This record gives sequence, C-alpha cells and structure tokens, in this order.
Amino acid sequence: MTLMTPARTSSATDRPQLGLRERKKIKTRTAIRDATYALIKEQGYDATTIEQIAERAEVSPSTVFRYFPTKEDIVLTDEYDEILLHELRARPADEPWMDSVRYIMRKAVDFGTTEEPDVSRLRAQLLVQVPAVRSRMLESMSATGKLLAEAVAARTGHAQDSLEVRVYAMSLIGGLSEITLYWAENDFRDDPLELADRALDVLEHGLTGKESRGQGPRA
Repeated sequence: MTLMTPARTSSATDRPQLGLRERKKIKTRTAIRDATYALIKEQGYDATTIEQIAERAEVSPSTVFRYFPTKEDIVLTDEYDEILLHELRARPADEPWMDSVRYIMRKAVDFGTTEEPDVSRLRAQLLVQVPAVRSRMLESMSATGKLLAEAVAARTGHAQDSLEVRVYAMSLIGGLSEITLYWAENDFRDDPLELADRALDVLEHGLTGKESRGQGPRA
C-alpha cells in the first residue's frame, strides 16, 4: 500500500502473533526500506542503486533481491496488508459494509500521514514523478485486490472469484490509489482524511453533478 498504510495502532492482542523468524524478516525488510528512503532523499531515485541500498542496510545485494524483486517494490511494499484485512474481518458482522470500509481506511490514512508523514510524502512523490514506480504500483494492485476480494466475499456472501466481487475490490484499490496521486499532485495541500471520505463517497453513491455536491441527489 502507499498512503493507505494499515494502522499499527491496534493492540498486540488484535494482531496476528509473529514468530521469531517472521520478526527477523520484518526487521530486515524494514532496514532495507529505511536505507532506500534515506538514499533517495539524499541523491534521488535514479541515482540510488541496489548496491548502495545493501551497503546502507548492512546486507548483501542478493538479500535485497530476495526480499524485493525490484527497486520499485522496496518503495511500494509494506508489512500491513494482512493486518488491514485482519482488522476489516474483525469489524462487527452487522455493521454496514461501507461503514466498515470507511472505518478501516480512515485509520489507515490517519496512521500513514501522522505517524510516518515524511515516508508517506516521499512515496507519493515517487508515484507521481517516477514512471517505473507508478507502473509497478499498477501491477501490484492486482495482488492487493485479491486479498481484499477475500474479505469482501466473506462479508457479502458473494463468491470470491465472481465478477462483482473482483470489480468492487479493484474499484476500492484503484480509487484509494488515486487519493495518493491526487494528494501529491496538489502539493499535499488537502487533508488526506477528507480525500479518503470523498473517494469513498463516490464509490458508495456514484458521481453526482458538481452543482449538487454536498446537497444530496436531486429529486
């Protein structure tokens, strides 16, 4: 995920417990990402090499490639898709679906922009400025969409591989990705939480005429 980083603010009892091996993997991935972000800030994306990242993270280049197939994946990948989906599945069964989605996405946006604001802005800028990063994001959206489709199917009763669920899941992923691009393209002036609400309003209610925004649909 990019701007939509799932919240780490949930308690440890709410999250899947990780073994020592998985914690070590997360530590290594985090070190690689932190090194990448630092180097990009210092010298730019194109000038940053895998060898430099490996040296800064104190791992071998082969280790970097074992965790991240491409440099773009280092920027785009985070640890929190599963946690986001875990929290989504944990919402009350009788809660309206869009209320659940809105709750989770607002938590995700709030975390990404308040706990890690510099990283969120850097990732958003790279999505706008670097075609390779944006292209890789589009490729990775399908994997995230499949994970979300599983949660959508569980809540709605539709088959996970049905056209309806696939379209709905990818509409959510695509819409939320556009928030990140819009936010960066407009110099981060907008409140990301407001952008998330606007995006979810469109997905929930459709696109109304500009003159009726905020007034509800016309009779």
